[in-house]
Amino acid sequence: MSHDIVIHDAYILTVNDKNQLYERGTLLIENGRITEVRTTREGDQHISADHVINGDGMVAMPGLINAHTHLEMTPLIGAFSDFDLMEMMGHMTALINRLEDGKYEYLAEAGYELAALNFLAGGVTTVNSQDVHPSAAAKTFGEAGLRGFFGPMISDLFWDVPVDEQFARARKFIGEYHDTYDGRIRATINPHDDWSCTRELWDRTADLAAEFPDLLVHTHLLELEESNVMARSNGAKDSLDLLDDIGLLNDRLVAAHFRLADDDDIRRTADTGASVVHCPSVFCYWNPGGDMQWTPVPELRAAGVDVGLGIDDHYWHDSYNLFGEARQARLAANLKRSAGQFTSMELVRMLTIEGARTLGIGDKIGSLEPDKHADVILLDVEKPKFTPLTNLPAHIVNNATPSDVETVIVDGEIVMRDSNVRTMDSEGVREAVKTSINRLNKETSWNLDIGGSNPPSELETTRNLPKRGPVQLLGRLAFQKLKDNSPL
Repeated sequence: MSHDIVIHDAYILTVNDKNQLYERGTLLIENGRITEVRTTREGDQHISADHVINGDGMVAMPGLINAHTHLEMTPLIGAFSDFDLMEMMGHMTALINRLEDGKYEYLAEAGYELAALNFLAGGVTTVNSQDVHPSAAAKTFGEAGLRGFFGPMISDLFWDVPVDEQFARARKFIGEYHDTYDGRIRATINPHDDWSCTRELWDRTADLAAEFPDLLVHTHLLELEESNVMARSNGAKDSLDLLDDIGLLNDRLVAAHFRLADDDDIRRTADTGASVVHCPSVFCYWNPGGDMQWTPVPELRAAGVDVGLGIDDHYWHDSYNLFGEARQARLAANLKRSAGQFTSMELVRMLTIEGARTLGIGDKIGSLEPDKHADVILLDVEKPKFTPLTNLPAHIVNNATPSDVETVIVDGEIVMRDSNVRTMDSEGVREAVKTSINRLNKETSWNLDIGGSNPPSELETTRNLPKRGPVQLLGRLAFQKLKDNSPL
């Protein structure tokens, strides 16, 4: 029997239910699916196949899942690094507002290509992203051979775009891109968060979700102190009560951050099958205070909630390194609590199978098992830093980086081999990004060069901020806080 791909003599970290690990293993792939995972036998290197890969010195493991991210501002990596939190938020909101107005499309398109290229090269085979205009993202990731969940962000208290226009945009995107590129690209419904959306917008979101019952609902939940304040302004006890009341607290919900969750929130989330994505680096980078509550990941996982890992806005903290999110999750949790919050294998699972389950596709990808889609990465561990190769899961989450990824396979197709990306023009992408930044420098008073980032003046940034939405947002929050503090 002929196969499409044979990988032999590799260390194979299956991430199956038993966390099975082969010291010398063989992986067989046919028609995009894994057909066999077993110990290498004599003669495996001579099996008839289109591609026979000698895995000696390599670790084969599932592709990484970036379960929450944003992509279109990728060319601005390095632009926000040295700002304080409020300065960063001001400039970022102004840029997003101009994107909503149809400006800077060239920057977003170059950003999608740069993000796809870097994530592919770093072993990330699936992303879940919400952006302003994600059509170019769906095309870019689809043509690069990657998996992606995409959808336009929706909010009525963050920017000034009419709500009807936002929902029309969402429906158009679903119609054009859901379940395309052999099913690798899927649409999602994306109410931006629980602090910048009114009850009316959530009701319309619930109607849209009912219209498309196979789509995930992806949002930021319990991220900020204002989350439950806005929920009370929307007539609910708290954020989860609001989502439960309108019918969105269920196994289709993907909740990014979940930082302020208490024991009752954890129980309700577990009971309904909703999922959570933890993004540790962005909060470590922009932490507004040392006493900030940390996402209760150990408690969520103990309750049976699927928790994946995400990079979030990688251009806010200058890293495409999803391996690094696992390490950061460990370090931050140990700092806030005590050592031993996660085992290394638990973190590997959060990078892979739990991330896949978070997105509702754990039966298709996330582990190396027969009948699953062949999303596989090979890491080169024949390096001094991996010597001696003891405790392989610890090496992966504490020591591995994107540059260690040598081969990437998605749906049984080799998209990178010998560190050479096959499905994208790497130099063309880099040139397009450079051109986009040069154009931004000319069209605005941003000055981005090798010495750093000089943003527009405060006056210019303020001029480009949305007006009506944020005024209503701040007004509603202030009024609700007055009500909360008023005597009975």
